[in-house]
Amino acid sequence: MTLSEATKQRFAQEVAKYPAEQKQSAVMACLSIVQQEQGWVSVESEAAIAEYLGMPQIAVHEVTTFYNMYNQQPVGKYKLNVCTNLPCQLRNGQTALEHLCGKLGIEDGGTTADGLFTVAKCECLGACADAPVMLVNDRQMLSYMQADKLDELVAVIRSAEGKAA
Repeated sequence: MTLSEATKQRFAQEVAKYPAEQKQSAVMACLSIVQQEQGWVSVESEAAIAEYLGMPQIAVHEVTTFYNMYNQQPVGKYKLNVCTNLPCQLRNGQTALEHLCGKLGIEDGGTTADGLFTVAKCECLGACADAPVMLVNDRQMLSYMQADKLDELVAVIRSAEGKAA
């Protein structure tokens, strides 16, 4: 993969925030930039970032795989992460995940055939008192996501996208 000049400029802005000998500190920002531009982070993208930052590709891959905010494969337009850590489990987090997967006809980690939704469990979102909680597109946290609210979320998104509920 070859980085575009626009991408290199965005990388340079992030690298400039750190001392020259610590430019690898921009790895997370560079991964985010690639994901914003491509929707996911491929092995080829990791290699390009590693070359740009002067670090081993495995070090970039370790960051990509450590954080669940980096998509390692293409995902749907709406990425729905449901917290299933213990506090959320005790307040029906797993039930919420299973309901959502059942409603959409996919398994945990799967994407709907129309490419609209990807559903996956995730690690703690830090809102245990509001469980079950979920994150939409790594940006918007939703609380108290029982079956009725999950159904409503899916219906609203489908309606906004012009898809049948």
